[in-house]
Amino acid sequence: MKPTDINNPDYLHKVVDCQWACPAHTPVPEYIRQIAAGDFSTAYMINWRSNVFPGILGRVCDRPCEPACRRGRVDKEPVAICRLKRVAADFKDDIRDRLPQPAEKNGKRIACIGGGPASLTVARDLAVQGYQVTVFDSGSSPGGMMRSQIPKFRLPDSVIDEECGYIEDLGVELRRNHWIGSLREVLAGDWDAVFVGTGAPRGRDADLPGRNQAAGHIHVGIDWLANVAFGHVTSIGKRVIVLGGGNTAMDCCRSARRLGGEDVRVVVRSGFDEMKASPWEKEDALHEGIPIHNFLVQKAFTHDHGRLTGVLFEKVRAEYDDKGRRSLVPTGEPDVHMECDDVLIAIGQENAFPWIERDIGIEFDRWGLPVLNAQTLQSTLSRVFFGGDAALGPKNIITAVAQGHEAAISIDLFCRKLPLTQRPPATMNLVSQKMGIHEWSYDNQVSEDARRKVPVRSIEEALKDIKSEFELGYDFKLACAETARCLNCDVATVFKPKLCIECDACVDICPTECITFTQNGEEDELRGRLKAPSHNPEQALYLAEGLKTARVMVKDENVCLHCGMCAERCPTGAWDMQKFQVNIAQAGAEV
Repeated sequence: MKPTDINNPDYLHKVVDCQWACPAHTPVPEYIRQIAAGDFSTAYMINWRSNVFPGILGRVCDRPCEPACRRGRVDKEPVAICRLKRVAADFKDDIRDRLPQPAEKNGKRIACIGGGPASLTVARDLAVQGYQVTVFDSGSSPGGMMRSQIPKFRLPDSVIDEECGYIEDLGVELRRNHWIGSLREVLAGDWDAVFVGTGAPRGRDADLPGRNQAAGHIHVGIDWLANVAFGHVTSIGKRVIVLGGGNTAMDCCRSARRLGGEDVRVVVRSGFDEMKASPWEKEDALHEGIPIHNFLVQKAFTHDHGRLTGVLFEKVRAEYDDKGRRSLVPTGEPDVHMECDDVLIAIGQENAFPWIERDIGIEFDRWGLPVLNAQTLQSTLSRVFFGGDAALGPKNIITAVAQGHEAAISIDLFCRKLPLTQRPPATMNLVSQKMGIHEWSYDNQVSEDARRKVPVRSIEEALKDIKSEFELGYDFKLACAETARCLNCDVATVFKPKLCIECDACVDICPTECITFTQNGEEDELRGRLKAPSHNPEQALYLAEGLKTARVMVKDENVCLHCGMCAERCPTGAWDMQKFQVNIAQAGAEV
């Protein structure tokens, strides 16, 4: 096996699993340390540079960082990374003096269509470079689906207003209540580039018998949520069925409970574990007394002369072929009829581009999505770029932000007439954390405490007001306790073979037995003869050669706690704890 090149930014970046898993590559351990030190404003600004919406994402992020968290591999649950992000937003001081000032204009004009997270990210990144960015939004306030489809009990308007306001303060022009009906007309304007971030605004319907006859009480979920958000819908029937197993379905059922639904049920085609909804979203729904019925496929809406009476379901079971592909097979049991007063359909979302003419040079694939360069997000019409759900289909806010960053880089390169594939490289530096011989500038004591639960309102209080925020967030004491669970994965163990005397002190003291001195070999074979065999090939082995005995040092990155005990015990300083900082290439690096 070849020695590890720790000077390659990607190697140590992948070891910081949470940051690598975040689409926007937010430096998680760094902002958690700032929270632990009580510097909430700095923690917020670290987040703001990467993910743009710390207060929003601290409440509603899909948390791809948490399944990747190393703590989850050595303990039952990962660090509550998302909720700590909210702590930074909740406890920060006024940070406006830390924000960039509007830059001197460079003469380039950019149009962003849609006021959601992707467009706003593009606007923020380009505004600080002197671009005049105009965001066109059909709504009266920016935020896109963050404002219209996420219930207020999860994400208050005040948080959206604040963080969208920071972007507007950079000199970005927001044209509210401005509906774009023709991309051709936009392109006729004096724009150097156009970004499309209009989301996936069309909810899938259920074309079943009885749908048209009982239409008055059958609602498409995302449209219904938007009507609730803007106060157009204030009540619902007592018996409600929600069709679908994603996060939108969870938002629909919980909203229905708050609007008067007493018997609210979620019905899903798949099994409980296969539902697309995040585990915590399902947990919250169950906590509020909403049952989830699995392996039922809707067949028809029943009605009495147009008055909805219920939904008829077929029972199915999951079968898998030899390639692991699932199919739902009828069990042959009698159909199930559930009575209800209203149905909310939350079975998926689709893109809709009726306002983009098909003869202007933008190609679409068979699914109705624009044909894009996956890296640059440039369409087949060179000055038009896409991002967020409008680009590659519905995902989540943090992915939209990440794509906004990439699109902003592309637009900047395009306007400067540079090749779009010449992306600015990531850079890194390593800084020793030594303070004395065996002391470090960070707390390397590994907490054995369990993950802290986030305080919530009582069910009785929460269900009274659809705008009353359900999660209360960590207080200072809980936040500090949770930060102690972070393993500081960005403080890397760096080994210098020339200083090693092969005394095995580091091997003896390592609490996870992740260090082995042995003969080299092929990686698959080498993994099997480590002190603790390594069976997770997705996690790297750190191999260093140059020892006096011609052996190699192998460390299993999968289970290393970054506790620094090897460095504390080493009598020659062959081990050092060095803070790894990667600077992800991003347009508007001044932020």
